[in-house]
Amino acid sequence: MKKVILSVLVAGSLLATSCKKAEKAADDAKNATEAVANEAKDAAAEAAEATKDAANEAADAVTEAADEAKKSVESALEGVEIPSFENAEVTEHLKSYAEYAKEYIAAGGDVVKNADLAKKGTELAAKGKELLANLDEAAAAKFKATMSAIQSKMAPAK
Repeated sequence: MKKVILSVLVAGSLLATSCKKAEKAADDAKNATEAVANEAKDAAAEAAEATKDAANEAADAVTEAADEAKKSVESALEGVEIPSFENAEVTEHLKSYAEYAKEYIAAGGDVVKNADLAKKGTELAAKGKELLANLDEAAAAKFKATMSAIQSKMAPAK
């Protein structure tokens, strides 16, 4: 009988000891799971913030591009956009010059045979010099760049 009682006590003590270890292991697992969950939550919050920032930057870039597109005006020549200027007369002059360039290209670059075209070209060149003299540095650079674009379209017609 002593052996049976002793065996039951040993088995009971082993069970009691192993249950405490199991509880400790369960607590450790719970703590580790909570730590991982908190880290995942923090990482998700950081990712959401980064995504939000990237979306805002993209929206700003799109808005800026749309504003730039509004500022430019289609010209009579394909592939040449006329930027808008504070002085509307400059923008209108560039539009007129683009129309002249279109007529010039249609005539095959032969202004000698078309006196009206030659006269219009001379008038537009004089007016362009006059307008250019009254522009600030940045506007003058835009004006020159647009004139160069128009004239590069005219060059193949010669």
